[in-house]
Amino acid sequence: MLSPGAKVKIQSFGRFLSNMVMPNIGAFIAWGFITALFIKTGWIPNEYLSKLVGPMVTYMLPLLLGYTGGKLIGGERGAVVGAIATMGVVIGTNVPMFLGAMIAGPLGGWAIKSFDRLVEGKIKAGFEMLVNNFSAGIIGMILAILGYMVVGPVVEHLSALLAAGVDILVKHDLLPLTSIFVEPAKILFLNNAIGNGILVPLGIQQSHSLGQSAFFLIEANPGPGFGMLLAYALFGRGTAKQSAPGACIIHFLGGIHEIYFPYVLMNPRLIIAMILGGMTGVFTLVAFHAGLVAPASPGSIIAVLLMTPQSSFVGVILSVVLSCVVSFAVSALLLKTQRQSEDQDLSSATDKIKAMKAESKGQSTAPTGGAVDYANVHKIIVACDAGMGSSAMGAGLLRKKMKSAGLDISVTNTAINDLPSDVDIVITHKDLTNRAHKTAPQAEHLSLTNFLDGTLYDELIEKLKQAHRGEAAVETPATVEESSDSQDAPFKLTLNDVKLGLSANTKEEAIRFAGEQLAAGGYIKPDYIEAMLERESMVSTYLGESIAVPHGTVEAKPQVLKTGIVFCQYPQGIQWGEDEDDVARLVIAIAAQNDEHLQVISAVTNALDEDGVIDQLATTSDPQEILNILNA
Repeated sequence: MLSPGAKVKIQSFGRFLSNMVMPNIGAFIAWGFITALFIKTGWIPNEYLSKLVGPMVTYMLPLLLGYTGGKLIGGERGAVVGAIATMGVVIGTNVPMFLGAMIAGPLGGWAIKSFDRLVEGKIKAGFEMLVNNFSAGIIGMILAILGYMVVGPVVEHLSALLAAGVDILVKHDLLPLTSIFVEPAKILFLNNAIGNGILVPLGIQQSHSLGQSAFFLIEANPGPGFGMLLAYALFGRGTAKQSAPGACIIHFLGGIHEIYFPYVLMNPRLIIAMILGGMTGVFTLVAFHAGLVAPASPGSIIAVLLMTPQSSFVGVILSVVLSCVVSFAVSALLLKTQRQSEDQDLSSATDKIKAMKAESKGQSTAPTGGAVDYANVHKIIVACDAGMGSSAMGAGLLRKKMKSAGLDISVTNTAINDLPSDVDIVITHKDLTNRAHKTAPQAEHLSLTNFLDGTLYDELIEKLKQAHRGEAAVETPATVEESSDSQDAPFKLTLNDVKLGLSANTKEEAIRFAGEQLAAGGYIKPDYIEAMLERESMVSTYLGESIAVPHGTVEAKPQVLKTGIVFCQYPQGIQWGEDEDDVARLVIAIAAQNDEHLQVISAVTNALDEDGVIDQLATTSDPQEILNILNA
């Protein structure tokens, strides 16, 4: 069983793959339509327009992936170097280089980012543009040569290895097991090497003697891919769910299998569903002695049926249907349980059920340091990675509930690394609970996914109230510890800190804009912006109630020149989290040296209790109205 740390790493890797692939889904769909329509076996064959197909799949799509991967790591400069590196990989092989692009692009972004860090502060004034341009060119050249000479040949060797594996299985009458090689090969865009290099020649030879062959449908069966896409359409999230129905049509009716490859690349464990679906289809063909008379190209259900002899209709149709059902069932299970699988391993089935139930409410249980005597709880800390935004809001909300309940218990917020040894209860995001547990193993740890969801706080307060029943009534209000460093002059937002009526396509775009405004206001050094994006890639800063609070990592605090907050209003909202409802309209970017910003955070928390205030903040066109609410 994977350790929690390994699970987090796999989860982060999958999220990175998704961020690389999803912005380019439109390009895959465009190429899919052109292919389905205009190739020789397409719906409206057009020799002239079909010339677009080859260059798009060979050059355009890999370059887009490489550009996006480089941008995720190294910003705009990383995108350019990533594209240059990808070009070397593309030229270095005869197969579409999608796998190579997803290696070369991020490598280019990392290389230029590492160089920029190395020379930071060492470039003489006036030479910045010269160094920037030549460094990108030289690093890009080196990586392009590396890709051409190393990565390309390696992938071609992988293609030959997979082809040899299929050949061995065929010779030993283990035909259903060919899916173990065929399906991963398809996802890596090596399907032509397997299909045209081995399966089609074998099929032609068998069809010549038997009148049909199952080899033609091993790679061309549209069932597994269609089942996986249906699962995405019903149980996926965000852009993947929205684009899956269109991909279903292109794949199943148009026969363009490549359209579903990105959906597996961004969630690699779905290859299990594809393999099991493929094995089911091949097993059905073998059991019914069914096959096609000739290759089905493209691999659409229409082309498959046209190539099916009368004696094999039942077997072929069942092969497609059953492979689709198995692929759909396994994919649906993996997609539906993906979030639960990220939770901590619990000791019993009862605890697991409790965790899944809490997850549906936006919270989850987590390992604890031991049973806590709720009657003797004196210190509760809400913690996050940097101790700035999300934990401050969560602590503010919990403090108010404590005060209303008449409980005299200290509630503060801090960074996970600064948790004290005398804390009784720690509340943090589920993805950070293991870190918090290592820092404060003696405390009880509660996990959530939404710092503004009051359900967990209400349940905690109810336990505390029950523990205090029978003791002396609590008369004093809750201790309010806003920070460890009191400030004589509390932080105030200014008109320059308020940006209204904004729009953005992605949360990364919004974070960069907010960071640029912090830098323009003299609050941070420019490097802090990258730390904000890094922090977002670790754990989402979406709090719920249409609020996100992007901020940098703990390590980036030296980049903060002075405490500052920028309030960014996005009336149309930005998709911020994995769930469709995680849409942020208020993006409050934070750069804090100490705790001066907590007054503004507290004001936002207070606004949650007043009907209509959040909508007012998200829709007003008067910046003074924002100041009146948040500086109150």
